[in-house]
Amino acid sequence: MSEIAQRLLAGEQRALSRLITMLERGDPAAADAMKVVDGHTGRAYTVGITGPPGAGKSTIVDQLTQLVRKTGSKVGIIAVDPTSPFSGGAILGDRIRMQRHYLDSGVFIRSVATRGQTGGLPRVVKSMVRALDAAGTDLILVETVGVGQTELGIISVADTVLVALNPESGDAIQTLKAGVMEIADVYLVNKADRDGADQMATAIIGMLHMSTITPEWSPPVLLTNAQTGQGIEELWVKIQDHREFLTTSGGLKDRRETQRKREFLEAVEEVLSQRLRNLVENDPDLIATLEKVAGKETDPYSAALEYLDSSRFSSDWLNAQ
Repeated sequence: MSEIAQRLLAGEQRALSRLITMLERGDPAAADAMKVVDGHTGRAYTVGITGPPGAGKSTIVDQLTQLVRKTGSKVGIIAVDPTSPFSGGAILGDRIRMQRHYLDSGVFIRSVATRGQTGGLPRVVKSMVRALDAAGTDLILVETVGVGQTELGIISVADTVLVALNPESGDAIQTLKAGVMEIADVYLVNKADRDGADQMATAIIGMLHMSTITPEWSPPVLLTNAQTGQGIEELWVKIQDHREFLTTSGGLKDRRETQRKREFLEAVEEVLSQRLRNLVENDPDLIATLEKVAGKETDPYSAALEYLDSSRFSSDWLNAQ
C-alpha cells in the first residue's frame, strides 16, 4: 500500500496536506495513492457554493463551517481562487477570510488555483474531494472562484449546489442566462439587509415557476445575511433536506456515478492534450504542417484531417509520454 495513502487513512492531517500538494503538482506517486484512497470514499457529503463576485460566498462558507463544527462534524474547505499570472498559484487566499478556523484541527482549509481551466473549477479539485472524504471529513465545502457565467463545473463535484446572489447587481437575469437555473439546488439571496433583496427573491421564485422543466426537487430561495449569520441555520436545514431527498430517491447515487464518468473523460482529455503538446514541440512533420497552415499553403481543417489520418501520427501518438 502507498505509504502516503496509509498515513492519510490513519487520520494523519499532514499526510492529507502532502497528498493534495502532490495532486496539484501532478506527481505520479499521487495516482498510486489515489488508487488506494478511492476505495475508502463515499461517506462525506459535498456542498458546492457558486455565484458572482461580491455575493459573499466566503462568508457563507465561514458561517456554515462554524455551525457544523458545533455538531462535532469535521469540515473540509476547498476555496478556488484566481490564478496568479506570475507564480501560477492561487491569489486572494480565502484562508485569510477564515482565520478563526485556521487552528481548529476539525477544519481543513485549502486554496487552489484555477490554472486557466474553464468552468470555475480545476479538475484536481475532484481528487482533493476524494482525499478529504477518505481522511474522515464529514462535510466538504467547495467554493468557486466567482467568475460569473462560466461556473457550471461545480455540478461535477457537488452533491448539493448553492447559488449565492447579490441583490444589488441584477444577478437574477444573468443567472437565468448562465444556465445556473438547471444546476442550483438552493438559492441564496445574501446581504438580505440591503434594498432589493426581497424583490430578487421574488424574481427568482417567479423564474422557477415559469420554467418548462418540472423537477422532483423544487429549489428553495433563502434570504441570508452571512455577516450576521441570519438564515444560516435555515440554510443548513435545507442542505440536509436535499441530502435526504437525494438519498431516498436514488439521485445521490446517480449523481455521483455521473460525476465519476465525467471525471474519467476529463482525465483522458487532459492526457491527450498533453501528448498533443509534446508532439507539437518535438515532431518536425507537425511543425512543418503548422507552418504551411500559417502561410495559407493549406487550410487548417484539411491539414488536421490529413495529419490525424497519417500512420506517423498514430505511431507518435501512442508512444508519446
